[in-house]
Amino acid sequence: MKSVYTEKAPKPVGPYSQAVICGSWLFLSGQIGIDPQTGLIKDTFEEQVRQIFENVEGILKTAGADKNSIAKVVVYLKDLSLFATFNALYQEFLKDVEVKPARTTVGVSELPLGAMVEIDIIAAVKQERG
Repeated sequence: MKSVYTEKAPKPVGPYSQAVICGSWLFLSGQIGIDPQTGLIKDTFEEQVRQIFENVEGILKTAGADKNSIAKVVVYLKDLSLFATFNALYQEFLKDVEVKPARTTVGVSELPLGAMVEIDIIAAVKQERG
């Protein structure tokens, strides 16, 4: 296994990696809408979602992957009435991706640091040959 770290995503808020490569799979830790430059969470739901997508792209790129590599997404929403809003932002994020990832959306009562949304991703990566 190999840990992945980039300045293009927030530093972990606990004892875990931003992502881990295990074989041909990349497992991203749950991402919330923290700006990696300021360390602060974005104010609105839309801003948080867009920041998460920027952070995800930074991690994917560092690991040698991209949005087309995403196989599975789990979305945790604090307010399920924002499901349609999330879907519109998600569709925008994946507009150029031909095969959309599998996805699960879960309503939760609370998220770290007062976040309104958290996203967990599994993506495929090319195995390094040694």
